[in-house]
Formats: sequence, C-alpha cells, structure tokens
Amino acid sequence: MDSEADRATTRSRERQSAAVTLSDMEIFIFPELMYSLVLANIMSPRIWRWRDDPWFKGIHRMPPHRRLQRVRQYIMDHYVFNLDLETWGLTSQQRELDRFSAWLDPGVIKASNALFGYEGDRYYFDIDIRTHFGLDKYHADVIPYWKTETVEAMDAFRFRPGYETGAGECVSLAALYAAALYIVAEIPLEQIYLIATPLHSQNFIDLADGILINNRRLVTKTMWFNGTQISAQARRALENERVTIVTHATGWIHTLYRRATIAPAAYARFSERLHAFLQTPITAEILGNFLRQSDRCRACFVLRHRRHGVDRYLPLDVAFAYEQDCKWKVTDNTRAKLLDLIPDEAYDRSCKCQKIVLDDVEAYLREHPVAVDRPDELGAVKRRIGSLCMRAEEMLRELVRFCRTEPRLPAADGVVFAADQAPLDLAPGLAREAVIGRLEKLRGSNITADLAFHAWRDLSRTDNRPFIQAALERNPVCIGGAAAESLEALAARLATWPGASIYDEPERLAQPDEVWNFQRGDGFEKALLLANVARARGEGTMTLTLDGGQAILDGAAGALARFASAKTPAETVWSL
Repeated sequence: MDSEADRATTRSRERQSAAVTLSDMEIFIFPELMYSLVLANIMSPRIWRWRDDPWFKGIHRMPPHRRLQRVRQYIMDHYVFNLDLETWGLTSQQRELDRFSAWLDPGVIKASNALFGYEGDRYYFDIDIRTHFGLDKYHADVIPYWKTETVEAMDAFRFRPGYETGAGECVSLAALYAAALYIVAEIPLEQIYLIATPLHSQNFIDLADGILINNRRLVTKTMWFNGTQISAQARRALENERVTIVTHATGWIHTLYRRATIAPAAYARFSERLHAFLQTPITAEILGNFLRQSDRCRACFVLRHRRHGVDRYLPLDVAFAYEQDCKWKVTDNTRAKLLDLIPDEAYDRSCKCQKIVLDDVEAYLREHPVAVDRPDELGAVKRRIGSLCMRAEEMLRELVRFCRTEPRLPAADGVVFAADQAPLDLAPGLAREAVIGRLEKLRGSNITADLAFHAWRDLSRTDNRPFIQAALERNPVCIGGAAAESLEALAARLATWPGASIYDEPERLAQPDEVWNFQRGDGFEKALLLANVARARGEGTMTLTLDGGQAILDGAAGALARFASAKTPAETVWSL
C-alpha cells in the first residue's frame, strides 16, 4: 500500500503536469491552478506591453471604474470567446475518472462537473448539454479537454484560419482580465476574485457596488437588474449553477473540499459583497426592468398616457417593442417622449379588463420602496397587483427572484481554512521583474506561486518531467491531424512552418498541440511534437537533445529529425 508521503508526491507531480495543460477538468481537481494562470499571465511580458498602447494613455489619472472600462474595451477589441471542441482535442470520461480517482470520488465528479452530465438547475435541465456543446456527434463517453490558454496561446489564435484576433475560453478570459486589471488598471489583486461554476467562469471586482465580468461583458449592479437580454445572459450562471471554486490572491475554496486556503476574512467579504450585489429593493424602475424581461408578466400591464388632454392606455408589450429602436426608455424619465412617438391607433380609449395599470403600482413604489426580505412590504405590493391577469403570488414570486439571486457558494461551515501559504504581497505598481522575483522567492512557501512557473512554461526554473508528461499524454490534436503522414513526411512538413515560438522567451516552450494549432514553433518544440506522434505509433524511448543550436530527436533506430532551435531550457537532454 502506498504511504501518505508517496500519495502526496504523486499528487504534486500530477498537479505540476496539470499546470502545463490547464484543462477544465484539471482545474476542477486542483483549484490552485486557476490562480497559477493569473500569476503566469502577470509574469508574461505580453500584458505589460499593453501599457504602451495609446489606448491606455493617461489611464492612471482615471477613476477605477473608467480604468476597468478601458481594459474591457481593449479585450473586446483584441479577443473573442472560443469554445471549439476540436481546438485542444478530445478525451474520455473514463480516462479522466481513472486519472483523478485517487483524489476525488468518481461519483462526486459525475455529480458536479459539466463534462460528466451536470446540468445545473432550471435552465440547464431544459436543454441537452451534449447537444448544446456539440458533443452529440460523439460517443457518450467522449468529452473535450477544453484547455485554458495562456495569454500567448490566446494571442496566437490570430494565426488560425477563421480568426482575426486572439481568442480563449471562459477561464482564459477570466485569468486574462485579472492579470490585466492588476498590470494595466493597477487594481489591487485583493479586490479581484475569480468564480468558477460547472459551465462558466467569471470575475467579481470589489469596487463600488461590485462589478461582474462574464466572458467579455462587464456588468455593474445597475446592469444586472436592467432586464435586457445581455443582462439575462450574464445572470444565467449564478442563477442556475452552484459555484464550484472561488479563488483569490490569498487562496481558494472548493465546494467539494473540506480544506481551503483563502483567507477567511477575504472570503467573508466576498460573500457579503456578492450577496449585496445580487439583491435590490423593488422600486418603480426595477419593476419596469423586471417586466422588460418577463414576457408572461408584462402581458398583464398597460401604461396610461395623456394624449390630447385625454387618458389613453397602451399595452406594455407595445411600449417595450418601440423601446428597442429608440434612445428613450419605458423605465426612466424619458418615457413620455417614447410614448409620444407611438401612433394614436396603438392606444385604447379605456383600460381593458384584466389588466393592471403600471403607473398606479409605480406611484406606490416611488413612495414605498419594498425590501425583498420584508413579508409585510411584499404583501402591500401583492395587494396593489391584485389577481386580475395572473395570480399575484406567482407574479410576486417571479419579481422577488429577479430582485434577489441567492448564489450557491462553497459553504464555509466545517471547512478548515489552512494558513500555511505565504502571502503573495504583490502591490500594484511593482515592476514586472520585481513580480517575478517575488514569486520565485515564494515557490517553497506558496504552492500557487510554484505552479505559476509551470503554467508559465519556464523550463529554466522547473523540472522538465511534468512538461514532458503533459506533452506525451494530453496532446491528441497533432496525433489525429498527422495520422495520414509518415514520420518522415511529418518532419518535412514541420520544417516548412515558421520557426518562431508563440512564447517569446528562449526558456519558455509550447506544447505539441499549440505548435500544431498555430502551425509555427521553435525547432525544439517541433521535435517534441514529432516525438508525441511517434509515441502514439508505438515508438519506444526517445531522446531529444539540444546541441549547438540544433534540436535532435533520436529513436531506437537512430535520428528521427533535426531542427534549428533558439530555445535554452535548463536541461538539454530529454528522455522521452
């Protein structure tokens, strides 16, 4: 039987290898990985170069919210969301369960992870998850790797056919935002939280009333409750899924683990601030916003508007339809201008039976805003709504749900908050070299800092074995793509591709599928791709040697390929 020490060593090695590939499944099992990518992106020179872009001129003189808007627009202009199944290849449920069963019960994984059938609540039970993600064309056991991209891999999408900019999946975008807000907007890392649900990842920024960043959308509290289609999409994850991981500069908490490393005070503040963000009193404007997004309830209301000295009544549906093509809104002080645009024939001369006059309910709410946790106040609204069109209880229940989302966060009760990780202490304004130096000093006392160097692909500071394991076990795209070629033909084709790595620094290396997807790479990276394909075809032990600017791949029968290389990993002879 393996000792606890052996199990810990095996887990550590697997986690280091996972830090290289950063698949959604790996992050689910090893929650430290999510923030390790944030730190890797902070160490990368790419985002630091953004600060020289004219778009960010004078950003330090802007208030925090405007700085966030600047970063958001830059990311919107330079990156798109990508969840293509074929980009990083496919694996199987059984293979992933076998890989991680030593650390998490397979039954628990199946009940909690989207790749294994998790469907959340109301919304997700109404759709077929595998069809939604395009998996229905594969065997039921097949699942995607969905690897999280470094900023360099995100940038490299511009080399792929069909892409004009960079791209990345939701965790990639969340990590990119966190790093960019720290580097460019100089938002303290302590004010930035990353939230993972089974099907989404997003950021919560502890500024003003709070700001959610969902893929590329920046959502303020006002926007959360504006009732538009965009806000409905932004609300979907927290309304319908439980939060699996919350990660922060101080650590992480995971819904399935009874140990956490996030500072208890930081998690308590996050929970308090997020709950406050997701709740609002019922006011006249909020009622209107609710009706904007609720077709069923909206049909029960009419608006009263005085035309030619006489009260006329307009179905609320009609008013909102006109709003879509107009700068004026039903729910603010421009309503009268909007209603004046609508032709007379759209109005009724009297209020139809079974309809509620919105103006009357609004008049009450302007004088008496309603707290959603006060039954007596809710009862007063219920009486004014009545049951002319639909049951008041039902409408009020939907209204309260709109005004208060209860996030299902990882419970703090019964969790041991470990205080064994040294603090990052990365104040805004540090130079990039100072950040790297600080993280390097922390490697022995902060696991996330150590993993960041693996995620950063720095082969001058990390053992090459985790990188090799990742390269030869979890890069299926090049294997499938080269299936019809001999190794000799593949080597010849690789030699025609540009010889520049997507990672600028000589000590950093791309994985084989990054080379394949972006059709470029240093000779050392190309040789590793060839070794991955050869291993899949039964080739035994190989040796990859860096000698005199040449990457030489040798197999049992002799040299398989030779490519020019400018890379400088610490170890120059790799046993594969």
